[in-house]
Amino acid sequence: MTDFHDDEADDPQHPEEHIAPVPRISVQAFCETEQTLAAITAAGQDRRLAKAHLTAKSGGLAAAIEVYDTMPTPNVIVIESDGTRDILEGLDDLAGVCDPGTRVVVIGNPNDTAPYRELVRRGVNDYVVGPVETLDVVRSICSLFSASEAIITGRVIAVVGAKGGVGASTVAHNVAWTIARDLALDSVVIDLDLAFGTAGLDYNQDPAQGIANAVLSQDRPDTALMERLLSKCTERLSLLAAPATLDRVYDFGAEAFDAIFDTLRMTTPCIVLDVPHQWSAWTKRALVNADDIVIVAEPDLANLRNTKNMLTVLKAARPNDRPPLYCINQVGMHKRAEIDVKSFAKTMESLPLAVIPFDSKLFSTAANNGQMIAEVSKSHRTTELFQHMANRLAGRGEVKKPKRSLLGPLLKKLKGKTGRASAPHRKAS
Repeated sequence: MTDFHDDEADDPQHPEEHIAPVPRISVQAFCETEQTLAAITAAGQDRRLAKAHLTAKSGGLAAAIEVYDTMPTPNVIVIESDGTRDILEGLDDLAGVCDPGTRVVVIGNPNDTAPYRELVRRGVNDYVVGPVETLDVVRSICSLFSASEAIITGRVIAVVGAKGGVGASTVAHNVAWTIARDLALDSVVIDLDLAFGTAGLDYNQDPAQGIANAVLSQDRPDTALMERLLSKCTERLSLLAAPATLDRVYDFGAEAFDAIFDTLRMTTPCIVLDVPHQWSAWTKRALVNADDIVIVAEPDLANLRNTKNMLTVLKAARPNDRPPLYCINQVGMHKRAEIDVKSFAKTMESLPLAVIPFDSKLFSTAANNGQMIAEVSKSHRTTELFQHMANRLAGRGEVKKPKRSLLGPLLKKLKGKTGRASAPHRKAS
């Protein structure tokens, strides 16, 4: 039996860290070592630098000064110092050929003796001591824009089902509602199932406009347009609803929703994407570019296979991010043969974010009334599970665990080798 544990705190990649993507910029790097060249090249493939045009070459400061003596400078220059040359003198020479507004990142050497304040006086925006890893480069470049532009860079959480009908939308809507209410974060739910979306029903809303108006607009959506299209569900929760009509076919290109997400990120701390169960260019892009992914599955063989496949593909596409999370929904359905949680987790090689028990009366009452689970039963253990998920996905860490659990013994066996306390909703790795 493989050991599964919550290794989040031990992860050198800081999985809870939120790094906002950059706008369309040009980045040119001049490296002294092969390791740095490889790290910067790999950073160019990271989802957060997807809009950046990044090139990396060897030569360090001397090469940069030579190049920019005859050509304009990009938005960002990354310079590596090998410690053999006076870095302040080199930066003075670089300043003489730099255009106004260019931002400079220096990857320093332990042998550099220049004080940081002198680097800042010469226009250095960030200084990182080498050797650097890929995520160091991503973090440094992204921080130039998320910090200096003084804008909100919202966290995007994508929720998708391993199969249709597994309750992914219900999970997405309840988690978003909990984030807005319990964590007091302004949030938006985007229902991306344009033909059959249920967010309007779940929140008891019937907006005349929504996501279709934004994605089908001839103009690039701006903040004013998005504000008009949002439907207010609670004080802190808004909805970008799906039309849920079949008067047209909703086929989109891979980048169809990019502008909508980018616009909302500038004004909204938390955005929850209710992603339909389909595998297309735009759904894959929405998942890959999200800050966190939750796959919702039922405990059967098809869900097991699909969840494993999705985890494998999405992990490979996001090498510098926390691995996608998954939760198991509708566990314990009467007279249904199920794959037990222990076996499901063994196949995934990680624990589920949550194990949600089947409760037909609770969920059907909420759905038929247009309510959230917490509104139907504030003290129900499922309400506590959604509170746990909300805290984890919003980067707030762990919360008090549910007092009761039908599945505690199963997960206790699963985690027995780690010696840690069990709970039906412990963190996934």
